[in-house]
Amino acid sequence: MFARFANALATSALAALLLLPSAEAKAQAQPAATYVVPNYWDPNVRVERPDPGPPRVIRFLTDDDFPPMHFATPEGGVTGFSVELARAVCEKLMLSCTIQARRFDTLLDSLAEGRGDVLAAAIPVTVELRTRFAASQIYHRSPARLLTTRGNARADLELGSLRGTRVAVVASTAHEAFLERLAPFIQRRTAPDLQAALAMLRSGDAEYVFGDGVSLALSIAGRGGSEFAFAGGPYLEARYFGEGVGFLLRKDDLALKRAIDYALQGLWDDGTYARLFIRFFPVSPF
Repeated sequence: MFARFANALATSALAALLLLPSAEAKAQAQPAATYVVPNYWDPNVRVERPDPGPPRVIRFLTDDDFPPMHFATPEGGVTGFSVELARAVCEKLMLSCTIQARRFDTLLDSLAEGRGDVLAAAIPVTVELRTRFAASQIYHRSPARLLTTRGNARADLELGSLRGTRVAVVASTAHEAFLERLAPFIQRRTAPDLQAALAMLRSGDAEYVFGDGVSLALSIAGRGGSEFAFAGGPYLEARYFGEGVGFLLRKDDLALKRAIDYALQGLWDDGTYARLFIRFFPVSPF
């Protein structure tokens, strides 16, 4: 699955940031001029509203320990980008829905065994997963990004211009494999985890860190944007970084899948998707 954040401290820090009062959160957010909201919907493909099937309560299942996608609130509830997008889908379709948090490693079996109808969790869609489940339109991807110190950041940076540059990357990850195959001309500095890679950047042992865009966006947001910045654009090669995340359903629930796809398109069109993305990603990973 997408890289979980480096440690529990980082996870709790992000959850705390996302639960800040709106004015304070905006003060730490990325400037609007550079903020990118990804679009996964083709404006030339329009579908009529489908019938979601017989009336019923749609049971969404999620996990409560992976911000910003899904995490617990101080009141004991659950929120996050996937969770609030699921709620918006239900509202768009005028369906009654429940959302229950379960342990992450039980979610797929719970769906298969009928203990829920839809998974709203950061489980990347893969060829293997599609043999077991139906997947909605992709609504989230986590690109790879280059991170550097703020004074060194260049928006137009190309990978090829990093010849001989020291780049820190977490060992035995898709990000290391990508650099090994497509950027053998850099000086790779492997680290056991993201925090160690960031330490290399701070100390000057590395000039850049290459890694998961969401995790690196957290590193930017955690210092209010004063220490780090992205360099260049996002890397989205599916072979290395996955197809993305969609809502997962059982294969016999295709009417509901079509209804969710219709709702997701509508949430993009009316701006709801963008508002939720900005809310849960104070610094865009794109």
